[in-house]
Amino acid sequence: MPEGDSVHQAARRLHTALAGHTVTRSDLRVPKLATVDLTGRTVLDVTPRGKHLLTRFEGGLTLHSHLRMDGSWRVYAPGERWSGGPGHQIRAIIGTDDRTAVGYRLPVLELLRTADEHKAVGHLGPDLLGPDWDADQALRNLLAAPDRALGEALLDQRNLAGIGNIYKSELCFLMGATPWLPIGELPADKASRLPALAKKLLEANRERPARTTTGRTRTDQRLYVYGRAPRPCLRCGTPVRTADQGDGSRSRPTYWCPTCQPGPTP
Repeated sequence: MPEGDSVHQAARRLHTALAGHTVTRSDLRVPKLATVDLTGRTVLDVTPRGKHLLTRFEGGLTLHSHLRMDGSWRVYAPGERWSGGPGHQIRAIIGTDDRTAVGYRLPVLELLRTADEHKAVGHLGPDLLGPDWDADQALRNLLAAPDRALGEALLDQRNLAGIGNIYKSELCFLMGATPWLPIGELPADKASRLPALAKKLLEANRERPARTTTGRTRTDQRLYVYGRAPRPCLRCGTPVRTADQGDGSRSRPTYWCPTCQPGPTP
């Protein structure tokens, strides 16, 4: 599941493969971009912004993509078999003489003027892994709506950018509160530590192939609660519970320990 750390890893792979090279193959398989041809342009860089990817080309163009739940970018060498999914799931192909980047199941793909990138990402709060990180601003954003559920506030990319369902559940566990606790009821000392803790978790995993929030390497012990229901909590042994959180417009699986995380539940 792509979150801020895995999006940064994807950006690094794409940047290493494409930056400084001339596009020799361009195929954008969404209706509004079907006639776009980027061949002949040099890829300048690939930059992550929260959970968004910005691939910049000479001539002032940016290909903006977002992975959401299932999207991915894969990089292949010449002659290598493409293995990211069936052909009908391919939404973008950007190739050079040395590498080909293939975007699968991309729910968001648009071409912008680089000067207009703010139209795609200008709404985002401080990026947990970006040069604009500002913990104080992130905290002010989170607390601006004190009645909002903690989990929903963490997922709102306008507050701070890079947290998805996994880090939401893990951060709530580490705060010792259910994801449904109004964020304004989180004790002030915990709230003040929240942005720094979120940044610490993402930074610790930005180079790791397998995400962990516990520091453990065993596959079944890498996360405190996410994906563990109904197995026992790693801390107290109580069966972990799960429920969807949000307005129901999309699946938002949420996990918590009813013993370690007091507070309201569905």
